[in-house]
Amino acid sequence: MADWENLRHFAALAEAGTLSGAARQLHVEHATVARRVAALEAELNLKLMDRRGRKLSLTVDGERIAALVEGMEREARAIDRAAEGSRSELTGSVTISAPPAFAAAMLARPLVAMRRQHPGIRICILGETRSASLDRREADIAIRLSRPTDGDLIVVKLTELSFQLYGSRAYLDQTSPADRVFIGYDESMDMTAQQAALIRQMEGRSICLRANTLEVQHALVRESGGVAMLPDFMGGNDSTLAPAAAGQPLVMRDVWLVFHPDMKGSAVIRAVVNAVREDFRSDAMS
Repeated sequence: MADWENLRHFAALAEAGTLSGAARQLHVEHATVARRVAALEAELNLKLMDRRGRKLSLTVDGERIAALVEGMEREARAIDRAAEGSRSELTGSVTISAPPAFAAAMLARPLVAMRRQHPGIRICILGETRSASLDRREADIAIRLSRPTDGDLIVVKLTELSFQLYGSRAYLDQTSPADRVFIGYDESMDMTAQQAALIRQMEGRSICLRANTLEVQHALVRESGGVAMLPDFMGGNDSTLAPAAAGQPLVMRDVWLVFHPDMKGSAVIRAVVNAVREDFRSDAMS
């Protein structure tokens, strides 16, 4: 029988398309991926990849084996989730994927409080803007600013975030609205609600400073680099900043807590989900 680790490395390579991409996915060196795939080819006595310089492509046999391994991985993940979802002990690890700025500002309090109550629970927070795969157990719980539409997931609305233009008080005092510089995300985020609202406010002008995280945009605004569309939990809590335009917030975004239905029976997952939900509920009532 083929070695499962060899199969797993081949599946990652088939999905990523490059040795470096597969290595990042598996958290190993790219040489390890190459060695594992070569070992699998030797085990099966089949050529699975065509190598032409740096470019890799699946052979016909490789496509067939990759499809079979994908099914095996899917079933293995389902078994893993089923086992985790049946555990009643309040001990174990939970990985939470969330936007970095939101995680720092809004999740630290409930998670630290929950850990004091249940010290056997270990928490790993992944601050990331991408959507981690819950099916693949890249995370157990995800916080997202867009309601998921794909997959069979349990989705709970946590709260709403308001965004508006902020600048440093000194910058706003010294710069007329017509001369203000805009700070925003890179072009890949142009379709998000907050970036689209920023572009509307620019009225044909350009974004002169771009950063792929809110934390960096916040720092640029603090240095009087221009104005940026920041969430009120960030801009409103910074005494050096002020709204750049009077009136209501320009953007409202719903925040969703998401987890896989296979995990709903897990005592650890329930404890974390309940702690986060209760914290936001208490904020809403205060």
